Amino acid sequence: MTATHLASRAVIRIAALDPGEDVRGFLQGLVTNDVTGPLPCWAALLSPQGKVLFDFLVWVDGADLLLDCAADQAEALVKRLSLYRLRRRIGIAIDPALGVHWQHGEGTSPDPRLPALGQRWLGPPEGETAESQWLAHRLSHGVCEGAELTDLLWLECNAAELNGVSFTKGCYVGQENTARMNWRQKVNRRIVVVPLAESDPARQRAAYPQLGLAVDHRRVED
Repeated sequence: MTATHLASRAVIRIAALDPGEDVRGFLQGLVTNDVTGPLPCWAALLSPQGKVLFDFLVWVDGADLLLDCAADQAEALVKRLSLYRLRRRIGIAIDPALGVHWQHGEGTSPDPRLPALGQRWLGPPEGETAESQWLAHRLSHGVCEGAELTDLLWLECNAAELNGVSFTKGCYVGQENTARMNWRQKVNRRIVVVPLAESDPARQRAAYPQLGLAVDHRRVED
């Protein structure tokens, strides 16, 4: 059996606990992408200053929304979203019955960031892990996620190039700085995958010695 399970990912379910609640409307006012349109999509929850707190893929499951996020950030993401819920009757919790799966190649469920990343889907959290294969494949395409992006400005994370932001939707947390950077067409720094031997320790976000690669936050002119 082909290994597909990504145990480093978790799934958060956002569900209406009252028929009058609008789950999509709730998330739409918080995240960088348009979740009222076709899903899945890649999005982020930003600080008011426009820096990344969490990134995730948003899926639909009937009337519910599902967030495919880094497992080590899932509980913190639930807590953060719950702050914005206030008194609304919306459930926000990790769904232990669902896991994230990935497979290299073409098919009917391409990763919304970049089709070359392969097929991605949600299902029971079982089967052999594909973590090492996924990591190597993702980095080979220069795509970063999770803690590699934390505290960076969203457009510095190649969000526009990877379909992670809508410039036509309504307001969301951190929109002002993101929109200003886009209007000026000026992104001074970018997250990039580089050979480990060429990584700058002062700008390094993550290192993967087993792959000979690192993730750096570099000035564009570098």
